[in-house]
Amino acid sequence: MNALHQYQAVNTQTSVVDVDRHQLIQLLFDGAIERINMAKARINAKDFEGKNRLINKSIEIVSGLRSFLDIEKGQELAKNLFDLYVYCEHKLFQANVRNDISILDEVLGHLKKIQEGWSGIRKEVLEKGLI
Repeated sequence: MNALHQYQAVNTQTSVVDVDRHQLIQLLFDGAIERINMAKARINAKDFEGKNRLINKSIEIVSGLRSFLDIEKGQELAKNLFDLYVYCEHKLFQANVRNDISILDEVLGHLKKIQEGWSGIRKEVLEKGLI
């Protein structure tokens, strides 16, 4: 493992240890968005193996976001997010098979919109002790 990868691994581990649940979910959004953008670059470079790894990791991250949902407590909102995450996972799979950047852009739009909302509720979440 080269020095850059070692630094990134330590940096990531340190980031995860020092965060609360709200920040952890924010990091998951950041990771999915970053990997999807990198996958787009890999498609343009015709590096389909690299694209495949990145999209598969994005699918894993979106699945992780889905796993944080509490349908019982979150009711309709959580159910809608669950369905949207499943849809995004399906679209990521399609984008991977088709090497389709427009599908990746669609998923990016959904994830960025959810991330924006998630970022906007941080203060309320902390004040109410919801994390």
